[in-house]
Amino acid sequence: MSQASPQVGAFTLAVSSEMVFRDLPIVERVKRIHELGYQVEIWDWTRHDIDALAATGATFSSMTGYIRGTLADDAGADELLATAGQSIAVAKALGVPRLNLHGTGLDDRGLPVQPCATVTGAMWLKARDTLQRIADLGERHGVTFMLENLNLPVDHPGTPFGRAEDTLALVSSVNRGALGLNLDLYHAQIGEGNLIELCQRCLPWIAEIQVADVPGRCEPGTGEINYPGIARALTAMGWRGTVGLEAFASSDSELALARFRQAFTL
Repeated sequence: MSQASPQVGAFTLAVSSEMVFRDLPIVERVKRIHELGYQVEIWDWTRHDIDALAATGATFSSMTGYIRGTLADDAGADELLATAGQSIAVAKALGVPRLNLHGTGLDDRGLPVQPCATVTGAMWLKARDTLQRIADLGERHGVTFMLENLNLPVDHPGTPFGRAEDTLALVSSVNRGALGLNLDLYHAQIGEGNLIELCQRCLPWIAEIQVADVPGRCEPGTGEINYPGIARALTAMGWRGTVGLEAFASSDSELALARFRQAFTL
């Protein structure tokens, strides 16, 4: 496996192989992203040939860290923990340091497998307990699990614990090194806004930041978010970490990656 990609300025840049170069098979997408100097992110590992991905020589930044399960009920939590354990074995094979979680499993359209109209106090307590168990698992195996915020109005209606406010409340209450935030600024802009202040509040728990522009979920520079301004603010805050492009290419994928790099190069 190759050495970690060098940082671009303050940040390490990664690209979701699920959303760019979509005319290519996934292994060829991974190779292309790697050749262009980025780390690589994948989603559901059960859909991929892990040996073929490992053979690309790419550095993998993050992947989905469970197959099924939920945070806030007993059976779902047990299933989440069991499939997270299976995911760790794959993460080790690929050298993936960060594994992504959501409040509940998502289907092929990004909709919750178990939609939830109201999150009760008992569900909050159960979710926190589940994340404590997840942190235990991460510490035992030397990986970091991340809880990702999702927007409810457009892409993921009915997903429990979807707002950045929710993920921050849960992760900060657990406050363990093996559990962090995957702070997705595309989702946060749609659901909450005020992104720089949000980054400041989330700062101690951010494990990764993901980006796409709004509207359209394409690369930085195609919508309303001032990503160069956010990059400067993150640098001023002292945050040095991985920024992942989880965006569709507005036209050409290689151009989209170049625009992403430009937005986060100071």
